[in-house]
Amino acid sequence: MPIDTEEELEERLSRPAEADAAAIAGLDGDLIILGAGGKMGPSLARLARRAADQAAVKKRIVAVARFSNPKLLSQLSSEGIETIACNLLEPGALSALPDARNVIFMAARKFGTTGSEYLTWAMNTYLPGLVAERFRDARIVAFSTGNVYPLQPVKEGGARESTAVDPQGEYAQSALGRERMFEYGSAKWGTPVVILRLNYAIDLRYGVLVDIATAVLHRKPIDLSMAAVNVIWQGDANAMALRSFAHCQSPPLILNITGPETLSVRSIAEQFGRCFAVEPLFSSEEMPTALLSNATKAHQLMGSPAVAPCEMMDWIANWIKRGGVMLNKPTHFQARDGKF
Repeated sequence: MPIDTEEELEERLSRPAEADAAAIAGLDGDLIILGAGGKMGPSLARLARRAADQAAVKKRIVAVARFSNPKLLSQLSSEGIETIACNLLEPGALSALPDARNVIFMAARKFGTTGSEYLTWAMNTYLPGLVAERFRDARIVAFSTGNVYPLQPVKEGGARESTAVDPQGEYAQSALGRERMFEYGSAKWGTPVVILRLNYAIDLRYGVLVDIATAVLHRKPIDLSMAAVNVIWQGDANAMALRSFAHCQSPPLILNITGPETLSVRSIAEQFGRCFAVEPLFSSEEMPTALLSNATKAHQLMGSPAVAPCEMMDWIANWIKRGGVMLNKPTHFQARDGKF
C-alpha cells in the first residue's frame, strides 16, 4: 500500500514487529537515545515506545537532543517518550542525564565537515569518548558508518566486518575515531557494545533513492561514478538497532547494517524514469568500485529487512508525485573522495 501522508509515514516507520517487542521485553532497565533529533532518531524513539507498549513492559524511553524544532519535542513527549533538550558537548550535560542500562548513540556530524573539521571531530570522536565513560555501566549500541571502509569492487558484494578499514576524508576518519573511543571504553570498563556500520538508510523524505528520483524528475544529470549502492528502509535499520542489544559484548561486536542487494544507480534511475515518464540523464563513467557493505552477518543474527528496494522505490515515486514533504538533505552518495 502507498504511503500518502507524513502521519502514515511515521506510523509505518515506527510500527514494531514481534521481534522488536521481544527485543525490548528482553532488556532490563530503561533506554536512552542520544542524538535523537536527527533523521532517524524520532522514529527510533517511537519504535522503542510502541515496542515496549506492545510487549506490555514498563520502560522509560528517553530521547536526548538539542531539539532545535520545538514541535518535535512536544510531539515525542505527547507519545509517551521522555525528552531532554541539551547540547551534549556542553560541560555538565552528560552528567545531568539520567542513568540508563541501555544506550543508543546516534549523535554525529557529516555534512559541513570541510571547513569545520574540528567540530566534526568533536562530535564524532571527542563526544563518544565522554559518552563511553559516562555510561560505562550500560550496554551501548553505537551507530557508525560504512564510510570507514575503502571502496569495494562492485562485483564482489561489499565489505565485510573483517575488511580492513581505510577511511577517506575527515568525516570517515572521525567516524572511525568514534568506534575507537567505544572500543577503548569497552576495554577499560568491560562495557558491552555493538557498533553498527550503516549505509544507507532510506525514508520517503531523504536518502539515496530520493536523491536519484528527484534528479530524474528535474532532468538533472546523475553522476554514475559511484555506480552501485546499498540501501535499507529506515524502519528496518532502527529495528536492528533495538535487536542489537542482545548481542552487546566486550570487545565490541561490529555489524554492517544495510540491505542484501547491490543496486545499480543506472537501473534505479531508469526505474524512476519509467515512473515519471522521463528519460534520465547521466554523467561520468561507471567506475568498478563503490561504497558497498555486506550485511549477511547482521541478517543472520537479527533477521532480514522487511521492506525491499522495489517497494521503497514505488513509495518514493508516489510520494514525489503527490508533492510529499522533503527534508532537502542530499546524501552526496557520489562523493568518492570522502569530502563532505
